[in-house]
Amino acid sequence: MTTKDFFTHPLGIAVSAAGATLLWGSAFPFIKLSYKSLDIRPEEMGEQMLFAGYRFLLAGLLILILFLLLKRDMKFRPDTTLPLLKIGLFQTFLQYVLFYIGLSYSTGIQGSIIAGTTSFFQILLAHLLYPDDRMNRLKVGGLMIGFTGVVFANWPNGEYEIHFGIGEVLLMLAMLAGAYGNILAKQGSAKMEVIYMTAYQMILGSIGLVAIGGFSVGLVPFSFDLKSILMLVYLAFLSAAGFILWNNVMKYNQVGKVSLYLFLVPVFGVILSSILLDEPLHYFVIAGLILVVAGIVLVNRPARKAAKNSLPSK
Repeated sequence: MTTKDFFTHPLGIAVSAAGATLLWGSAFPFIKLSYKSLDIRPEEMGEQMLFAGYRFLLAGLLILILFLLLKRDMKFRPDTTLPLLKIGLFQTFLQYVLFYIGLSYSTGIQGSIIAGTTSFFQILLAHLLYPDDRMNRLKVGGLMIGFTGVVFANWPNGEYEIHFGIGEVLLMLAMLAGAYGNILAKQGSAKMEVIYMTAYQMILGSIGLVAIGGFSVGLVPFSFDLKSILMLVYLAFLSAAGFILWNNVMKYNQVGKVSLYLFLVPVFGVILSSILLDEPLHYFVIAGLILVVAGIVLVNRPARKAAKNSLPSK
């Protein structure tokens, strides 16, 4: 079975996309644990950006080292500089700068819910960019069901506020940057191997995060011990493995069919936080997971059925 065969098979798509979102979901509790271990406080954005820079720089280097040991050609090619800079700018740098700043002006629960909007943006961008990936009623229905699942999963975490200020705007822009970065990665993967592209975009994107954090608080403000080092290594691993899986899924499939898997990230985050941080797990979370899976199944129904429900494009 070839790489393309695996990532286009329904089971391969489900395993890969769910695996990537499970890894990313595990970042929530491990980032909290890392912040606690390194005494990084919620208002300390410089430290947070520097830590994120460490994480993505290490992730890119891990990919390079691993595949160099496996005798893969990972030598940097100058002709890929511009597309890699663009992918790194949106998929890594801008997404996380806007997210950290936005979260400092918003609440955790609103941040978790807004994180679900990446799926909306990706499907909208696909509708505008790809004639064979238009919006249709099944996608709209799947989006609504999936987003409701994200809201349900976060329901027990606090009271909902009807508020939309600068923090929420920045969080939405962060998700838009991430969605556009994923689209750029899909386009870039047509000319670059996913492993090569993922490694170098992370390294290039992390340089900006390290620069901002280093300018704010210095390059080595943390006192690492074995526990915090191991957590940083795991966070780098989940970023590397998650993006390799996700970029392959994006490369070989229509954006609109796989984007709803991203709704699983905040749901897995809540579930894993309950397990690892001993936080209460409410039955609303299970209901949310069921709704997200229902949305994914709805959108991925056979094309012949979906075609009957297509909305006319303007």
